[in-house]
Amino acid sequence: MSITEHDSAGGRLALSGRADLAVRAEALVKSFGDQRAVDGIDLAVRPGEIFGVLGPNGAGKTTTLRMLATLLKIDAGRAEIFGVDVAGNPHVIRQLVGVTGQYASVDENLTARENLWLFGRLQGVASARARRIATELLGRFGLEEAADKPIAQFSGGMRRRLDLAASLISKPPLIFLDEPTTGLDPRTRGQMWETIRDLVADGCTVLLTTQYLDEADQLADRIAVIDHGRKVAEGTPDQLKTTVGNSTLQLLLAEPGEVPAAVEVVRRVLRSDPVLSPEQGRLNVALDQADLAADVLIALRTAGVSISSVSVAKPSLDEVFLALTGHEAGDNETDAKENR
Repeated sequence: MSITEHDSAGGRLALSGRADLAVRAEALVKSFGDQRAVDGIDLAVRPGEIFGVLGPNGAGKTTTLRMLATLLKIDAGRAEIFGVDVAGNPHVIRQLVGVTGQYASVDENLTARENLWLFGRLQGVASARARRIATELLGRFGLEEAADKPIAQFSGGMRRRLDLAASLISKPPLIFLDEPTTGLDPRTRGQMWETIRDLVADGCTVLLTTQYLDEADQLADRIAVIDHGRKVAEGTPDQLKTTVGNSTLQLLLAEPGEVPAAVEVVRRVLRSDPVLSPEQGRLNVALDQADLAADVLIALRTAGVSISSVSVAKPSLDEVFLALTGHEAGDNETDAKENR
């Protein structure tokens, strides 16, 4: 398929050739000194989807995004955006991609309207047209009433919406969202989710990084799970969940010290290991069939293992992540170099 996009002067940038994928990354590598922040990651993002990159702080999510956006040099591997080589054509890539980082990049001394006008001018948009675009975006993101207030008076959610609006000034076909709801309250997070869905409905492709499992579950068509700079799994949310069973038996033991005994019982009954939660005394047991829960519970009672609470549910992405990495997605493994 061919890609056509607005250029900064309001014309259209035409790119010939085929682009079956919005993002194609092969064996990407980025090192900071002796540490590999990204260690051979492959990505394939289809046009018109929300693709989630899920992992804890320091896993390499932001570094990967910054390489794809030409903000960091690719040490090894190759990447294309709509068929355009990232390393070879950085100026073209910057016209195809809008980036919203983890922290608002707006000027607090300016109003929302002035910020958007300034971003437009920096991208080469004529002054009058930049004002029209600013007014349009303020309305789209529900910021009309605050348009002429200084950013210092904005809430966190309003700043994030304005930052996202700024990334859309050139109407890019691909949006990179790096931890877009970090620090937002639940209500504002929900509003941001709706905004992201609206972007895709309007024809955008979204590459989203997040450490929030519920966010990936709610938004992403497909998810790549990364940990310590490597991709450890990829698939739709449902595909990832089925890797840990069709159902999950969740157990909270009365005595945390009985965890080793409970693990042995599960191994004997199901011939597989449970996933141990960081919460003391809690186990998640993958079940191919929900009725196997009864066999496990009977065996635990026979072994004298006391249980405080029990439930059977469909697997969650939390359990997928625990099974794949051995820790929760929110674990703080921040590498300061990744977040420069």
